[in-house]
Amino acid sequence: MFLMRPYGMGMSSLLSRRALNRATLDRQLLLHRSDMPVVKAVDHLVGLQAQTPHTWYVGLWSRLAGFRPEEVGDLLTTRQLVRIALMRSTIHLVTAGDALALRPLVQVVIERSTHANYGKRLAGVVPAELVAAARAWLAEKPHTSSELGRALAPGFPGRDPEALAIAVRAWVPLVQVPPRGVWGASGRAAHACLDGWVGGSPAGYPVAEMVLRYLAAFGPASVRDVQTWSGLTRLGEVVEALRPRLVSFRDERGVELFDLSDAPRPDPDTPAPPRFLYDFDNLLLSHADRGRVITEECRQQDFEPHGPVPRLVLLDGFTAATWTVESGKGTASLLIRPFGRLSTRDKRALATEARGLLAFLAPKAAAGDVRFTA
Repeated sequence: MFLMRPYGMGMSSLLSRRALNRATLDRQLLLHRSDMPVVKAVDHLVGLQAQTPHTWYVGLWSRLAGFRPEEVGDLLTTRQLVRIALMRSTIHLVTAGDALALRPLVQVVIERSTHANYGKRLAGVVPAELVAAARAWLAEKPHTSSELGRALAPGFPGRDPEALAIAVRAWVPLVQVPPRGVWGASGRAAHACLDGWVGGSPAGYPVAEMVLRYLAAFGPASVRDVQTWSGLTRLGEVVEALRPRLVSFRDERGVELFDLSDAPRPDPDTPAPPRFLYDFDNLLLSHADRGRVITEECRQQDFEPHGPVPRLVLLDGFTAATWTVESGKGTASLLIRPFGRLSTRDKRALATEARGLLAFLAPKAAAGDVRFTA
């Protein structure tokens, strides 16, 4: 463990940026690949953001030793894992149990987002009537949003089918069913009701329990961090009630951070191996202050504001490059674009990790190479 010095006159101790980085990487299974089974890892992480069909598989590959994507496909097909709108109204890969437990807690966030974007187009729609009609259609078979909107429109004259389908997504917990999301497969984004798909009814647990699980996976963290991740507000009261069970630190800006007393906080000099993140990696989206991972060099990149979300590379625990894959007939190349000059040692370490990722992403390629680009 590393030494922490008192902050000001209070009892909190200072966590340096590097110490915060190492603690978060450890919780996110990025400091060392974990031997956890997939279901246990997804449970520990409180899910992975997974609004794309497949890019999130890289998140599991970077976190788990000996990861096999076919296992996740089996878990989706057997309904032990599901993809469902949860935190921040975005699709997450979670265990069936977490889908049932977490959805009621973030329901208000999903409804708030839907009202902000579609409220005028849904004025006068009685939620209970729309929900009953949607459930009747979905009981027959899974439907895409467009199919569901068209099916519901005759019963709600003058209403926009798209708005009706969006409202159903907000008012009814829906899962995206396989083959959508299965590695090596493709399929339309068809939806089924969560309770019918996995059995059981959504039944949330205390918000405080969700906060504790967040800290176990993302901590140490501030109240604003927890709110950013969950989309919920007024969590200061919840954290304050938990204070006797938590330890408190200050970051280099003086912000109070909370953590579980027995959570790992590695020495800040612990080596952090290169890691390749996917476009919506939890590590990048789950804190109000992302400086524990994202560097100023990364912020200064000329990323297209409405273009593809960059896939980032961690070097010594911090963002140092982007990566892409180019495929041709029987070939595949992984391209790394550093934000600055790299040492020969760093290039060698990145190339080793990149070759492993390329073999994972393009196992059938007859030829593959790793290249550094300007």
